[in-house]
Amino acid sequence: MAKVYEFLADGFEDVEALAPLDVLRRGGVEVVTVSIMGRREVTSAHQVTVVADTTIEEVGSMSDADLLLLPGGMPGAANLHDHSGVADALLRHAAEGKATAAICAAPMVLGSLGLLHGRRATCYPGFEKYLDGATYTAEKVTVDMPFVTAFGPAAAFDFGFTLLGLFTDSTTVGQLRKGMMFEA
Repeated sequence: MAKVYEFLADGFEDVEALAPLDVLRRGGVEVVTVSIMGRREVTSAHQVTVVADTTIEEVGSMSDADLLLLPGGMPGAANLHDHSGVADALLRHAAEGKATAAICAAPMVLGSLGLLHGRRATCYPGFEKYLDGATYTAEKVTVDMPFVTAFGPAAAFDFGFTLLGLFTDSTTVGQLRKGMMFEA
């Protein structure tokens, strides 16, 4: 089974964190939510408090990750950007050529680390200036492996289905889309 670690910081965008998490778990992918706040409780941009599975201090190296996932939202993405443990994990993961995904404002974290240089990427409009060396696509979801980026809340489910497709086949993704009423 594939394993995903999703970083959560105070101010995350609710749907961008929870919709991909839901799709991935429904599709049989193990998702571990990781708070970077020094506590398991993390409060979203819309004042919804969730309890993460673990904290970045407790989780260890995350070397068993197939994907690292960063939801957007502000100030959530800025909190991810400013956390040295997140940066270290992303750089180690990228050095191994493993997949990383970011949505909305969170691609700025990848851009600031130089990970998107020479790649295609999308993000929430206005954050493209932080993509450092990437070609901004303005697409809902952009795949330029090992990176998957998405532009905002409206892309959250498409982003989740795209990520699920990295670990399963098109039949599984199609059945889940139908079961969740995305395909009539």
